[in-house]
Amino acid sequence: MKVLFAVSECVPFIKSGGLADVAGSLPKELQNSGDDVRIIMPKYGTIPDSYKQEMKKKAEFNVRVGWRNQYCGIEEYVYQNMTFYFIDNEQYFKRDRLYGYDDDGERFAYFNQAVLESLPQLSYYPDIIHCHDWHTGMIPFLLKRKYQNLEEFSQIKTVFTIHNLQFQGIMPREALKDLFDLDDRYFHIDELEFYGNINFMKGALIAADKITTVSPTYMNEIQNDYYGEKLNGVLAARRADLSGILNGIDEEVYHPVHDKNIIHPLRSSVVPYKQANKVHIQQRFALPVKEIPLITMITRLTKQKGLELVRAVFHDMMLEDIQMIVLGTGDPEFEQFLREMEYQYGDKFKAYIGFDEELAHQLYAGADIFLMPSKFEPCGLGQLIAMKYGTVPVVRETGGLNDTVQSFNEFTWEGNGFSFTNFNAHDMLNTLRRAIHFYYEKAVWTHLVETAMEMNYSWSQSASKYLELYENLVSRSEMYVHK
Repeated sequence: MKVLFAVSECVPFIKSGGLADVAGSLPKELQNSGDDVRIIMPKYGTIPDSYKQEMKKKAEFNVRVGWRNQYCGIEEYVYQNMTFYFIDNEQYFKRDRLYGYDDDGERFAYFNQAVLESLPQLSYYPDIIHCHDWHTGMIPFLLKRKYQNLEEFSQIKTVFTIHNLQFQGIMPREALKDLFDLDDRYFHIDELEFYGNINFMKGALIAADKITTVSPTYMNEIQNDYYGEKLNGVLAARRADLSGILNGIDEEVYHPVHDKNIIHPLRSSVVPYKQANKVHIQQRFALPVKEIPLITMITRLTKQKGLELVRAVFHDMMLEDIQMIVLGTGDPEFEQFLREMEYQYGDKFKAYIGFDEELAHQLYAGADIFLMPSKFEPCGLGQLIAMKYGTVPVVRETGGLNDTVQSFNEFTWEGNGFSFTNFNAHDMLNTLRRAIHFYYEKAVWTHLVETAMEMNYSWSQSASKYLELYENLVSRSEMYVHK
């Protein structure tokens, strides 16, 4: 089976969020099954030169973007036995960052069409194109509406994964003709029309053969008004083709025994491992070396991640005998708030405004509690990584957090963390206080740490579910051909 991943970012080449981790990890696991899995993505100017120097040109041609005739180069790079294709156009992709430009609609309209136009150039026709988020949302739509009358494209099936429904690629109505050369028959409620605009993600939701989300709970949540971002009706109509498959983590990158980023890898029992890494973090941040709960957040500093809850009860949190470190960047209002709190509570709270991969690993290993009070969370990787390193999560029961963290029951000793239901600051504070209470019951806490570390959230389980999805699609198309 031939599977092509179409993504806007992928580690190790470029990363702005969790999508890049998924794109870098899931194909590797799928390829272990013996299938031919390849990845296609833009060739951004900020990809390190060490990778770009190894890329080999495979084709040059032009891509129509509405009335424009734009250059497209395809470059190939085989990395860790995986084939990557890079769509080369410096006008669109040689920029300082990945997203956030006024012409993002044009940039990714080009990318969507370039992906499909590249297949004949490569003489490569996959059985499945697996698309991810709005940046690739028009690929399933264009395949169904413009390309499937061509014999080479007629048997290609598409899977579309929603990593975050909040970002949809909403563009003015004029983009229909201007970017895709499509006429007004596609501008109505059953096609691309969306409140007077067009919507890239909606294109995928109506045209993809199968739709997945990155956790079972998120799959259910987004079919309702509160989480559905005005697409819940479309999703509910496609309920039979919708699956929730939990993300995993790459254990080659995140593993307390083999991780070269942490100072004290796990060698024997978890207690000395956690203590040694905690002392290192306390010393690095000039915090008193004390045996008290060390809480961390490694996160984007946005409302989605629950920063407004933290802000609302921060002074109450600081009344507890704790230490706390936040690592991340995001909204200026939260960055400034955390700087002010460090100035006020510098003996117990530190804020690292920025991102440092090595430091993130060290915080996962050295902290006692990982706080993730998200307003919504399609899957969440932070809590999975934290548990792998023995840091006990405190989360809100939403999306993938609900699927991966079971609140501790002191009567049965079941559970691997602590959770609260309502998006409420004092509910979060009370749950955090509950975790702090059990921190001092050392037998309970060691049990929680060990239970968290024993959880299996590798990609192997998730990959098998994707393979089953692919195989069902391909076998059905083969049956149709034989008929």
